[in-house]
Formats: sequence, C-alpha cells, structure tokens
Amino acid sequence: MSRIVSFLPAGTEMVHALGAGSELVGRSHECDYPESVVALPVVSRPALDLDDASPGAIDRAVAERMDSGDTLYRIDEVLLRDLRPDVILTQNLCRVCAPSGDELTRAVRKFDLLPEILFLTPRTVADIEGNVLAVGEAIGRGREAANLVYSNRERLAKLRKKIAGAPTRRVVFLEWTDPLFCGGHWVPEMITLAGGEDPLGRAGEDSVRMDWEDVLKAKPEMIIVSPCGYRLERSVELARAMPRVPGAQMYAVDANAYFARPGPRVVEGIELLAHLFHPDLVRWDGSDRPWELIQ
Repeated sequence: MSRIVSFLPAGTEMVHALGAGSELVGRSHECDYPESVVALPVVSRPALDLDDASPGAIDRAVAERMDSGDTLYRIDEVLLRDLRPDVILTQNLCRVCAPSGDELTRAVRKFDLLPEILFLTPRTVADIEGNVLAVGEAIGRGREAANLVYSNRERLAKLRKKIAGAPTRRVVFLEWTDPLFCGGHWVPEMITLAGGEDPLGRAGEDSVRMDWEDVLKAKPEMIIVSPCGYRLERSVELARAMPRVPGAQMYAVDANAYFARPGPRVVEGIELLAHLFHPDLVRWDGSDRPWELIQ
C-alpha cells in the first residue's frame, strides 16, 4: 500500500475514485471531498487569510503577493516529513491553486527517502484523463484508473447522443467576478461537450481578464457565474450583485465541486451544463441541485 499526501483537491478526489482513500495520510486545507478526508492532517495552508474578503480584495492581495515573489502557501515541513509519504500529488498549473513545484521541492529536499512527486497540470479534458491514469500507475491502481476513464468516456458518449441535433447555446462562463475572468483550460471544452459555445473562452489556455463590454458584445443566451473555488451559496451572492445582459439567463453554479477541480467530477460538470443548456433533453441525476437561476 502507498502512503499518499495530496496538496491538490482534484488529486484527493482521484485517489478516492480509484478506491485508495484509506492510503491518504495528509491533505491540503482545501481537500474536502469526500467528507471523510477532512479528518486527515493538513500539510499546507494559505499564507494569506482571505476567507471573508471580496473577490476584488482577493485579486489585489494575490497579485501583490505574486508580484513580490512571495509564496501563497505554507507547507508544514515537519508534519510532511513525519507522515513519510511515498507519493505526493501536487500541480504546477496555477500558483493560486496549490503550492508550486519549487515550494514542494524545497520541502522534501532533506528527506531520507525522496517520495515520488506527481505534478498534475492539466489544460484539457484529455489531460485530466491522463492525470487519472498517471495517479493510478503511481499508487498501484492502474486497472481502476483505466476503468474510470473508460466509464467517463461512455457517459460522455451517451450525453452526445442525447443532445445530437440540439441547437448550440451561446454562453459566457465567468471564472471570477471582480475583475471578470473568462473560462480557460478545460472549461471551454466542457461547454462544447455539453452543447454550448463560449466565444470568450480560451480552451487549453489560461483564463484572462475582461470587462463587461466584452460580455455584452458576445451576446450570450446564458451566463454561467462560477467563481473559482466558491461553492453555490457564495456564487449566488456574487451573481445577484452583477449587472444583467438583456435576454440572457444567468445561472450561479457550484464552481468548487464541478468546474474548478480537474478531477473525476468534471464529467458531472459537463452533464450539469448539458442539463442547463438542454433541460428537455438531459436530466440532472445528482443528489443535490448545484445551480440557481438568478432572477
């Protein structure tokens, strides 16, 4: 059995989806799914306390920290050493999302036995599948990983049949609200697979700042408010404070669960979008209702 430490919520979800949740020995402060992981020791925390800050204040504080070269996370190096991991999951995609590779390399440099470090840095849905397979190989769950990827592809194939011939919905996806950020990386692909099109999205690339005039020019039928890392309740609050686009429906969604984490639940996020785009063709079979129409 492996001893796994995950600095990445998506990595934690992958480990559990592959049936190895009992092998996790440490987590980041953001790893909270499934609920059982909350009991694990926390090996990394944010360097800034921004829990009650507005999106604009968070953006300014993060920008200042990054401009100065300071880290956004603190790693408990003593705890990490004591946990004796042989596999560590982290990422090098976004300095805002988790400790960077440089930070982690410094943290383990004095270990007697260096653990295997997997950098999960996906930009597309295919990359996410590749990450699942890589994690499976690293923790001795290669067969389970292959089965999970196959199962998710089957779900998407069934979804394509349901929406075949349906009109494409014109969508603007907002990954942040102050300032506005477009959808990037895997999100525009999720929208396409769900039967939509985001003219402002940057598939496979970093999301970028934009302004409200860009949203108006895009003439969306639907706006998805999905501020990175926020759950539904907070997304709803932020969406209600935003201006409206005439003729466009606005939905707030649980970004934390279905869009911000490139893990096993990305397929559920695609199914969620397909339900919002084509509710007469695609049912939502989840146990919760992770969206709200903003009136």
